[in-house]
Amino acid sequence: MFLENQKRNGRIEVICGSMFSGKTEELIRRLKRAKFANQRVEIFKPRVDVRYSEEEVVSHDSHSIPSTPVDSAENILLLANNVDVVAIDEAQFFDVNLVRVCQLLANNGIRVIVAGLDMDFQGNPFGPMPNLMAVAEHITKVHAICVRCGDPAHHSHRLSKSTRLVELGEKDVYEPLCRHCFNQVKDEQK
Repeated sequence: MFLENQKRNGRIEVICGSMFSGKTEELIRRLKRAKFANQRVEIFKPRVDVRYSEEEVVSHDSHSIPSTPVDSAENILLLANNVDVVAIDEAQFFDVNLVRVCQLLANNGIRVIVAGLDMDFQGNPFGPMPNLMAVAEHITKVHAICVRCGDPAHHSHRLSKSTRLVELGEKDVYEPLCRHCFNQVKDEQK
């Protein structure tokens, strides 16, 4: 896997933001450009993410690209053979080993593009995302639109009463909010 890629400069790119901000759309856009440039691309997502498809990465506006679902970050190392670009969607669902995996890939000449939520529903850093941003060469933070006031939103407010860290859902379970509206809702819930 790595010998052929050692002469190129690898890198890590992180696309982060709230739900409904266009993270997956941006990931798919970058992958289409890489494929247009005749680069060999492999896309991975956590097996737990089955909202739209078990075997495709799908954006909220229904754009999709074939992917390989994996149970752990280590599986990416086993499956990323003879590639120029490795993409990982919904990175927040992986454990901290994802950071080591991404660094190994980049150190061996592979462009790694990672997309995920930077904060959980409580507004706390989510999973391996903060550490990935720390080691990435490029970070793109995208924003949704606050459904309450129209300002740029960077919080994923959960509408249900569930306190589980991971709860898959769409607009029936989450809404994007700006900092002000997010804090206002949290104050009302106290």
